[in-house]
Amino acid sequence: QRAQLMLGQSPFAVILGCSDSRVPVEIIFDQGLGELFVIRVAGNVIGPALIGSVEYAAAHLGSRLVAVMGHSQCGAVTAAVEELQKPTSDLTPSIKSIVDRIRPSVEEVMDGELKTRDALVNESIRANVRASAEKLRQGSPLLQEMIDQDGLRIIGANYSLSNGIVEFFDGVP
Repeated sequence: QRAQLMLGQSPFAVILGCSDSRVPVEIIFDQGLGELFVIRVAGNVIGPALIGSVEYAAAHLGSRLVAVMGHSQCGAVTAAVEELQKPTSDLTPSIKSIVDRIRPSVEEVMDGELKTRDALVNESIRANVRASAEKLRQGSPLLQEMIDQDGLRIIGANYSLSNGIVEFFDGVP
């Protein structure tokens, strides 16, 4: 199979997931070499290089499904929740940049209603997935065109560490 992949790749899906070591995308989806184009970054946050990676997979490799996948107990989202609840100066500039990208999603679910920390983290994880998926949908003219004309789908998902189930919930009919 590796020899055949030397000729090229045509992954059917792009998965933008968290870099958490407990979320190995190919294993979770039971996929082998060349089947997924996997992009991993803490908190599955979106930036220009990540948008470019998705554009490459969609435009040049033919992938027509993009899934932004968060997961339970995400440390990056938890850090953003904690930073909003009790700001510190302990974050490095690089970690702070990740937290700052997640912050709007946390603020969205902090609607004044008292929530447990776990509930707030869980809701924030889903809000962050929705925000990242929307940034992909709206942040690239190429991806927008491919959505409108070429059947590209961008969806959101959440992986449960406790039961191993992936729930698809954003952009799914």
